[in-house]
Amino acid sequence: MIWGLFNKKSPAEQAQAKQTEKGLFDGLRKSSSKLAESIGAVFAKEKLDAAGIAELEDALVASDMGASAAARIASALADQRFSKEHGDTEAREALAAEVARILKPREAALDLSTGAKPRIVLVIGVNGSGKTTTIGKLSKLLADANAKVVIGAADTFRAAAIEQLQVWAQRTGASFVSSHQGADAAGIAFETVKRAKEENADVALIDTAGRLQNKTELMAELSKIVRSIRKIDEDAPHETLLVLDATVGQNALSQVESFRAVTDITGLVMTKLDGTAKGGVLVALAQRHAIPIHFVGVGEKAEDLQPFDALRFARALVGLS
Repeated sequence: MIWGLFNKKSPAEQAQAKQTEKGLFDGLRKSSSKLAESIGAVFAKEKLDAAGIAELEDALVASDMGASAAARIASALADQRFSKEHGDTEAREALAAEVARILKPREAALDLSTGAKPRIVLVIGVNGSGKTTTIGKLSKLLADANAKVVIGAADTFRAAAIEQLQVWAQRTGASFVSSHQGADAAGIAFETVKRAKEENADVALIDTAGRLQNKTELMAELSKIVRSIRKIDEDAPHETLLVLDATVGQNALSQVESFRAVTDITGLVMTKLDGTAKGGVLVALAQRHAIPIHFVGVGEKAEDLQPFDALRFARALVGLS
């Protein structure tokens, strides 16, 4: 939950949590199937010998976990033995535990219910990563928790992004700030924060145009947006969420590095995990970058944006429900 984080779960919420777990398992099916295909022969053995360890490491690299994480996981499994009858399941359990060990330090709930109000959330990322949709889904989660939200459409390069956000704002009851295509993005961001303060809103969600890491002028505009909102609140943005598209695989690592060179990143959202076999890239990100992971996206519906749970994700990734 991102609002009222410490509320006790009702029976209905517990049932929803079980459904969410199934959704994550289904959403990661492409990744888990690819991994299963690669490691099936390796885990047929009672004990992983040197050749088996090397084979496992290659399989993990092929699933986009990255060389460093793959070596760490394979090394940790080197001395473990698995029974003849249940070797595959035992091996998957062990693999999930090691993946979760890497992911766990990055698991962090996004709690927007504390601190200065309104909480200013800037959403950044490259073209097509799913920023606009993520904002809509966050707005829905906040609305369901009775939080008052203002959405700012500062992606003025795409008229479709403005229209899409307006639909989400209407659907979730959020206040909406926008202008015409090509308008000054920093000005929209400024007006969004101003509106949020005037309306005593709880949260302001600000969309931005897709930033290609090799486009210096667009990165400069992002810096301008940050400067503009700090004219109203010198501590803003309180959260800067980088949205990453899982289908790009290892390119997500370079995107993180590019954005970190321009602004502080307080958290990550990984989208489109249901459309790729490259779900392992989240493990590579956790190994290399000490940035909290708040959400993963495994589908189009609002409820498919799920709070990140390291163990649940690890188990789904290796095909364990």
